[in-house]
Amino acid sequence: MNEIKNICVIGAGVMGSGIAAHIANAGHRVLLFDIVPNTNSEGLCSAQDRSIIAKSAIKKLLKTNPEPFTHKRNAKRIVALNIDDHLSQISECDWIIEAIVENIALKQALYTRIEALRKPGSIVSSNTSTILLSTLVKGMPPRFTEDFCITHFFNPPRYMRLMEIVKGEHTKNSVIDAVNQFCDYRLGKSVVSCKDSPGFIANRLGVFWIYSALVEAFDSGISVEEADIILAKPCGVPKTGVFALMDLVGLDLLPNVIDSMLAALPADDAFVAIKRELPLLLKMIDQGYTGRKGKGGFYRVKTVQGAKVKEVIDLHTGHYAPVKRVDIAGSKINVNNIKQLFELEDKASSYAWRVMSRTLAYATQLVPQVADDINAVDEAMRLGYNWKLGPFELIDKIGARWFKEKLQAENIAISATLEAAVAQGFYKKDEAQILSLNTQGGYSSVQRAAGVVMLSDIKRNAQAILSNPSASLWDIGDGVVCFEFTSKMNSLDSDTMKLLHKSILEVSSNYQAMVIYSDADNFSAGANLGLAMFAANIAAWPEIASIVQAGQQAYKALKYSPFPVVSAPCGMALGGGCEILLHSDAIQAHIETYSGLVEAGVGLVPAWGGCKEMLHRWMNDPHYTKGPIAGPAKAFELISMATVSKSAEQAKSNKVMRPSDTITMNRYRLLADAKQKALSLVEHYKAPSEPSFNLPGPSAKAVFDMTIASYVRSAKATKHDGVVALEIAEILSGGPKADPQVTQSEDEILALERTSFMRIIRHPDSLDRVEHILLTGKPLRN
Repeated sequence: MNEIKNICVIGAGVMGSGIAAHIANAGHRVLLFDIVPNTNSEGLCSAQDRSIIAKSAIKKLLKTNPEPFTHKRNAKRIVALNIDDHLSQISECDWIIEAIVENIALKQALYTRIEALRKPGSIVSSNTSTILLSTLVKGMPPRFTEDFCITHFFNPPRYMRLMEIVKGEHTKNSVIDAVNQFCDYRLGKSVVSCKDSPGFIANRLGVFWIYSALVEAFDSGISVEEADIILAKPCGVPKTGVFALMDLVGLDLLPNVIDSMLAALPADDAFVAIKRELPLLLKMIDQGYTGRKGKGGFYRVKTVQGAKVKEVIDLHTGHYAPVKRVDIAGSKINVNNIKQLFELEDKASSYAWRVMSRTLAYATQLVPQVADDINAVDEAMRLGYNWKLGPFELIDKIGARWFKEKLQAENIAISATLEAAVAQGFYKKDEAQILSLNTQGGYSSVQRAAGVVMLSDIKRNAQAILSNPSASLWDIGDGVVCFEFTSKMNSLDSDTMKLLHKSILEVSSNYQAMVIYSDADNFSAGANLGLAMFAANIAAWPEIASIVQAGQQAYKALKYSPFPVVSAPCGMALGGGCEILLHSDAIQAHIETYSGLVEAGVGLVPAWGGCKEMLHRWMNDPHYTKGPIAGPAKAFELISMATVSKSAEQAKSNKVMRPSDTITMNRYRLLADAKQKALSLVEHYKAPSEPSFNLPGPSAKAVFDMTIASYVRSAKATKHDGVVALEIAEILSGGPKADPQVTQSEDEILALERTSFMRIIRHPDSLDRVEHILLTGKPLRN
């Protein structure tokens, strides 16, 4: 197999620079090439720096939101070059990624130059999303075609887990294997093999879906807001819906992509059948309404009398008006009950049916045209377009027979793939495995990549060791158990704590290690604020105090249990979810873990040991041991500002993760990696020693108070931010009786947490914050 160590990207546009950034995130040095800026009549560059385009791209990456880098220091791994002066350096590279404009002539001219310079066995790939591989390599020598493939990343490359790979007729298997392994393990991609067909998988179907939604909205008279609401939650589509998605991607890209697709498709393709002239879309693009990157798109934000007002376009008049709250029957239906939506038969339901039925029917026509495996199509749409369920999974939810009969009633042709699924569906489950319909009409096992362990697979074939409404404990083999949160957003409550205590006893007697993990998108959003608000509304203060103390006791028992505990977070690990990380022996985090003690943002303070653990980590950092206030000051800064680490790498900088904690790039490999880490800790395991604290007391609190006051005066913090921060300062300084010469115990800091929490939760402004976040999902800045 070709070994990939040295990599270059040619083309420093949005995609090329984003790919380079993510390769840098994986720890690799990467060369980033672009052209020399325009030259004068004498052939001289008008810019002083001939590599200014690539250098400017790196600077832009550092200012882009969402952040392309998992840590800003990774930018130093990218070397900015130009193809006129430096292209010979590709001779050092094992993988050369071409990401220039979608122009066949320019790409082929570049390939000729690459072929003359690259070393034997180096891999060349294109990031094209529209051009066939067979077209790209036409006329190229065999040595080049054997080492060439398409690697289609999705934008933004750091966050989008899908990568489509296309193998050419002459591409060596070793090339595909090397790229697949590198992208899987190092870049964290789910690699889907595609056939060399227009748009490959995700864009072939995804662009059809977007275009169908646009055309049907014009034809049916449905509004943009209505379309986005009805195509979101009920259909398992991200909350942006489709029009807001087009604004995000850029309206100006749509005509070019559609034209490229139509030019490559046969006349009888369903995509060709929905082709329409859309004058409003072209007018919007011409006037600069290209989406978020332009003056606005289908939605825009306008300032009216000093206030920002979100407006939406009327598809028939072309005029903008303020967005109105839309209440549509069926908008609350869950994707698991999508058939109910289609049976409502009102205007919105009819729109959803026409868009989704055409899209799903088209998906059935694409197998085996774009892929032999229906699961590949589902995976591409789940990860490339963030659908909750892929098209074949959706048809199974609807019922393949019902779907077929409804299509037939509308005289829509039924594909052989759909016909084959009528009897038993596209997927079947037995005790051992999931089976998917294959192209021969039978069923084949859905294969996980080697080394991947999914909790859902384990759960399908087992009973929980322990379980209650908020959590479960599973045997995942080799003496290791998995503690799984199961409540909404994996929020934590008294049931979670009760099961955690029971689980500690169970593992102590019968197992050797515990992993805390779930297959959900988010590790935990923190404590169940709804229950806290309910208790506060009825003044059940003793009940709230009991929940706080139970959490402290459960986390402390976890920390000092006689077996290793490894937390394996992904997505949000906030508040109480972050505190459980802080009490674990080790963390095996997915790179996209967003962690922090965010309680201050909802008017509360961390009280399940979070303040105590952050104090301990910062006070024992060699950089913060000069004087008694340095460590507490850094912890105060992070906790009072409700700082969230925007990656696992940033979590290390913020000391949510230790230097010894490790990171998994591929989400699918997280549980297996965490299990191995837990097993590695078993031999000679010894629970940590209890920490002690020498805290600065009132003198430090006075410093923190002045810092808070200055923030409030300068409007960097609100009045109630200051009130909450004072409570945090009380805890982190050690309380009114603290003296740096007197050692305080862990339990004394926990007592300070409890006291401050019970004081601040009674504050009316804190209760307003909690209520607001529950009602709107957004923080209240009071």
